[in-house]
Amino acid sequence: MYLSITLTGTHASGLNHLLHKHPDRVHRREKNGSTATVFTPVFEPDRVTVGLLLEIDPIALVRGRGAARDSFTLGQYVNDRPYAANSLLAVALRQSFSTAFAGNSTARADIVDIPLPLRFEIPALPGDSLIRELFEPLGWRVSETEVPLDPEIPAWGEAAVRRVVLEQDIVLARALSQFYVLLPVLDGAKHYWVDQSETQTLLRHGGDWLASHPRRELILRRALIHQGEYVDEATAALDGAADAPDAQGTPGAQATPATGSAAGATGSAANMTGSAGSATPRISLARERRDGILARLRELPVSTVVDMGCGQGALLNVLLRDARFTRVIGADVSPSVLAQAERALGLDRMPETQRARLELVQSSLTYRDDRLAGADAMVLMEVIEHLDTERLPRLELAVFTHARPAHVLVSTPNAEYNVHYPGLAPGAFRHTDHRFEWTRAEFANWAERVAAEHGYRVSYSGLGPEEPATGAPTQLATFTREGSA
Repeated sequence: MYLSITLTGTHASGLNHLLHKHPDRVHRREKNGSTATVFTPVFEPDRVTVGLLLEIDPIALVRGRGAARDSFTLGQYVNDRPYAANSLLAVALRQSFSTAFAGNSTARADIVDIPLPLRFEIPALPGDSLIRELFEPLGWRVSETEVPLDPEIPAWGEAAVRRVVLEQDIVLARALSQFYVLLPVLDGAKHYWVDQSETQTLLRHGGDWLASHPRRELILRRALIHQGEYVDEATAALDGAADAPDAQGTPGAQATPATGSAAGATGSAANMTGSAGSATPRISLARERRDGILARLRELPVSTVVDMGCGQGALLNVLLRDARFTRVIGADVSPSVLAQAERALGLDRMPETQRARLELVQSSLTYRDDRLAGADAMVLMEVIEHLDTERLPRLELAVFTHARPAHVLVSTPNAEYNVHYPGLAPGAFRHTDHRFEWTRAEFANWAERVAAEHGYRVSYSGLGPEEPATGAPTQLATFTREGSA
């Protein structure tokens, strides 16, 4: 089976740097009866193509763990497994371009995080009509051609595969993660045993786009081989990350606020914005919040960042991709959540240079912790609303008096925006664990008092789509210690 990645335009020559594969060399890797070969068939000033060829030994495939058990004898050997893209190719993609998946490139750091005009081509995908349903909501332009198999071979009959080309301006690491998750979904099977760790793998690679995908349920069920317990776990994690109310006002579901022409939309249309002919996927609020905080940190002279209440590590993941953050600390009160973050971040596979920059610690927002003192910045992303208001003074002492970072970024829901969630009752909170949700004035009153008492100045911004009357769904306060830049 084969997959090619093409980059055109002024940054074309950077593709090999991003993929960490020298264009003049053939890179070959053998594992478990398969051989993955990476090479560069096209290397021109404005167009570069890198190919991944995966050769499968069908005998080893049948004898290996997870071999098909319910097919007839000949069908185990005469089938599309060795050449139609499936989980074998997805795993080879991740193993061959592991550094690119992490979004690391010293040589071309300037293009790591920017959308690039990428073209993925796969000559043989399983004959499934889902290709457009899975990739188009993510912004891909899909073209496909059906390639019939030999009808004279009984094992194949009238089956067919599809040659597909997918194009989009997209960050390379994000594109790779989408293909890694969705190739096995198109096939509907995996060649290896799926256990609970697969849930964390799925969340690590799809957590920032899967939550709002219109076919999320199908993706989860196919990716986790219809194991209900794992599907429920992944669904709960994605819902919790989204932190948006559903039609009944319960937390976590991917409801679209009833604003503008999108009000009342259902299905994939509810996840699309933009004018006709130029639709783009709706970005989840969780991602907008994370990206907005990352952008704010990049504006500040900081290199050491503490993510307080880090959860499964969504913010830690993007901080580690940026070399300017030389020390990143993830702190959470729950040991089990820290264990999930460790798995989601892939610490066991993380490059040593990146791993050396990361520290995970069990800590509480309301207790002094010397390990968190002296950082350039501390982030409290959607944290304070989970505390009872009478415990906020203890948080203020721990953060602003003892840890006393140069900058503190605090985000919290904007209660005024809740009117745009049609299923949320008046006065209800977005999440059952929220102890309060403040209006912009209430948040500002708290922040101004804290800043005055502890020697900080404070500024405000919104995260997510702004509405004239109610502002953005998330409000962000940036505290800067007096005397700091």
